[in-house]
Amino acid sequence: MVKHGKRYDEASSIIDEDGNYSTEEAVSIVKKNATAKFDETVEIHLRTGADPRHADQMVRGVALLPHGVGKTIRTLVFCQGDAMEVARDAGADHVGNDDLIKDIQDGWLDFDVTIATPDMMGKVGRLGQILGRRGLMPNPRTGTVVPPEDIGRAVEEAKRGRVEFRLDRSSIIHSLIGKASFEEQQLVENLSTLMDTILRQRPSGVKGQFLKSAFLTTTMGPSVPIDVASLGAITVE
Repeated sequence: MVKHGKRYDEASSIIDEDGNYSTEEAVSIVKKNATAKFDETVEIHLRTGADPRHADQMVRGVALLPHGVGKTIRTLVFCQGDAMEVARDAGADHVGNDDLIKDIQDGWLDFDVTIATPDMMGKVGRLGQILGRRGLMPNPRTGTVVPPEDIGRAVEEAKRGRVEFRLDRSSIIHSLIGKASFEEQQLVENLSTLMDTILRQRPSGVKGQFLKSAFLTTTMGPSVPIDVASLGAITVE
């Protein structure tokens, strides 16, 4: 049995593990329980009825959170020609092609989001084993492989606070929604945007209930169960 510290046990004591809290109640509780000496990340964990073994039940996408993710996002763009200046003007931290590929092959990974133009993917594909393991491989499905004319928009969205989500092998979706220092309403609005995006991508192959359970937590705090209907209420008109 896992043993937790005094602070964790005190935080757990105010949570009814068999209860289902509203979204607003859960946000309030996790903020109160975030007492670590650093700004804890707030995360949502969703157990779904989807089966990742079937291609028609895979869930994957991107949500652009209205209040960002609470940290500076370092962006890297693989492109060439005029697109390089566009990427720099949009605020990309690193812009290049063969030079960046070599740096990454040599072990450099000081970036959070990778964006590429389609003409670069033949070369970027060589980095699959390095970037893929860290979730950094550009992918059209997550809006990180874009034509040169969309480079500026992609960089700006990445810098503002986009989060990628996907179904794992246990049929669970994990995603951050901000920091414990955010106002409660900011976290609720970020979660609303994320849930709206996820629910709109419900796979056609999923039969029965799509969302089975949901938990909100922080980096060092206990999980708070959320009423699934409450999550739907903040997103579905």
